[in-house]
Amino acid sequence: MIADGFTVYDVEQGILTGAIVERQRDRQTAEWKYRLRGRTHDGDPIELLAKERPTGKVVILTVYVP
Repeated sequence: MIADGFTVYDVEQGILTGAIVERQRDRQTAEWKYRLRGRTHDGDPIELLAKERPTGKVVILTVYVP
């Protein structure tokens, strides 16, 4: 995230403006992971990989430039 120049606010905006483009099954845990594509505050594209924990919290696994 930092290497690509994204802030926490860019990630948040990416989630709010984004859409799920792919659903993947985690091989180790069998949990579902979601690839989202959205826009940063500046309107730049952003993609992230996230999954929902059994507690209901969303965990961001990685963030990158598409």
